[in-house]
Amino acid sequence: MQCERLIGLAKSWYTSVRDETMAPARMVQFIKQHVAGCPICEEDPDIQDEILKITELILPESKIPKAVRMKQEQEEAARREAEEDAEDDVEETAEGDDPGDNTEEDENEAPLAPEEEKL
Repeated sequence: MQCERLIGLAKSWYTSVRDETMAPARMVQFIKQHVAGCPICEEDPDIQDEILKITELILPESKIPKAVRMKQEQEEAARREAEEDAEDDVEETAEGDDPGDNTEEDENEAPLAPEEEKL
């Protein structure tokens, strides 16, 4: 953040949030209102990323907008699925059959009858 006024306000608001005299969502609303009317904040290229980080830090999971939560859940599910696929590939490679090891198959086969051996 480049705006000293916003930094001071955010510290004050965070103290109120921590003391439970202000709702976290209200703090985020105040930050956004300040940014919308402040020429210094409007020129700050990183302000939106910083607001997002603050929002993630102070808002409880249930108060994050549903669309954002759903996107995060989808990304998490895709990441877990990719990790599981990678683990499965590693296990399959480790468990692969040795082509020279046919003892299990040989034990399960019935011995050939004398007339079948001639074929």
